[in-house]
Amino acid sequence: MTPNLKHSNISKFQVSEFILMGFPGIHTWQHWLSLPLALLYLLALTANIFILIIINQEATLHQPMYFFLGVLAVVDMGLATTIMPKILAILWFSAKAISLPECFAQMYVIHCFVAMESGIFVCMAIDRYIAICKPLRYPAIVTDSFVVKATVFMALRNSLATIPVPVLAAQRHYCSQNQIEHCLCSNLGVTSLSCDDRTINSVYQLLLAWTLMGSDLALIFLSYALILHSVLKLNSAEAASKALSTCTSHLILILFFYTVIVVISITHNAAMTLPLVPVLLNVLHNVIPPALNPMVYALKNRELRQGLYKVLKMDKEN
Repeated sequence: MTPNLKHSNISKFQVSEFILMGFPGIHTWQHWLSLPLALLYLLALTANIFILIIINQEATLHQPMYFFLGVLAVVDMGLATTIMPKILAILWFSAKAISLPECFAQMYVIHCFVAMESGIFVCMAIDRYIAICKPLRYPAIVTDSFVVKATVFMALRNSLATIPVPVLAAQRHYCSQNQIEHCLCSNLGVTSLSCDDRTINSVYQLLLAWTLMGSDLALIFLSYALILHSVLKLNSAEAASKALSTCTSHLILILFFYTVIVVISITHNAAMTLPLVPVLLNVLHNVIPPALNPMVYALKNRELRQGLYKVLKMDKEN
């Protein structure tokens, strides 16, 4: 009798909103984090806008590699903008409430953009593989049509594969607690509040990570292994150094991106003892790469640096 009554209450009552509490364990002074986070967000927007302006204005940068870099800049700005305004609103104005539809929408967009960033890294790795290992066939293979098709394929793959994440989360019953110890609507953070079984949510999250991120990482690793094998066969040390220098910036960003994802996955298991660590890493993973990516490319890429100098000189003349 009592279990049936409890089940009836669970099925009838549903919370109308979630409360994003912010960074667990440091609620009293978490507002001090708003300044570095706001600066990172501003840097991400400014640097990526500069990248897009440079690629658009510099004719020598109208190449497949820079088109992918432009797409990455748009994805980075979208990812940062998905979470940072709400986080700053929490830290500055204590605007912690978020409706269920808004929360599930944020959850979807975050998953979509993170998967898209991983997909673009794959496209860039394949582009570098063809450019270095098959240079004579590069113009015939990596055409404008190839670039558009690859980008559209990644966009469709990621937008469709991540739909079940918010759909499954929305099907859970949230009947009692509505306070999320997080700054954003993460899938595991939200579904941990549900009153019914959430096994399917955890299973799909794991499946998504292995199928999308796992396959992307495998393709990236294979591409750079083949690149390294090809470069080591070059007789000229100067040619080998030049070939590897074009991949350095890619590898720095890829290693950072996937390393943080692995660390977040590991620390999530220790969230009961150190709840701040996975939350902080999750937030930083969504805002540091958007700020870091254009800076690394600008520092490591001579063509981008030259384009930046031309844009700044043009601005001064105008």
